[in-house]
Formats: sequence, structure tokens, C-alpha cells
Amino acid sequence: MSMKRTNVYADPEDLALIKEAARRRNISEAEIIREGIHLAAMANRVWDEPLDWPTFDGSGEPVAGEDVTRAVADGSAPR
Repeated sequence: MSMKRTNVYADPEDLALIKEAARRRNISEAEIIREGIHLAAMANRVWDEPLDWPTFDGSGEPVAGEDVTRAVADGSAPR
């Protein structure tokens, strides 16, 4: 992956947290910062088309945990 260099200003306390996290995870501080930039970019992304969420048939009534367990075990929907 091609990367581009940039400069940012950061709060010293945030930099200290990044330094500690990098040491604890045994990765570079730059990697932590890149992860943060990616998360911020994705959180602010605008999608061209609406998401295609799955829909489920049902009454809308809450389902008990044992009903879910039974449905998974049986491979069928709870009744």
C-alpha cells in the first residue's frame, strides 16, 4: 500500500497514550496513529448507496434465550 506523509498536531497526553499502547502491543506508534486515522475516515465515510440490511420475519415479540438456543440447535426459526 502506498502511503503519503503528513504532519499533525496532537495533545501530549494522547501521544503518551499512543506511546504506551505501541509498547504494550509491540508495534510502532505510527501504526497506532494509522489505525486511528483509518477509524476516523471510516466513521465519517458517506456511502453512495444505502446499506442492504437483512430483514427477518417474525412477530416483533421478544424471544427468550432458550428459544434462540433451540432454534440454533434445530436449524429453524423460533415459534
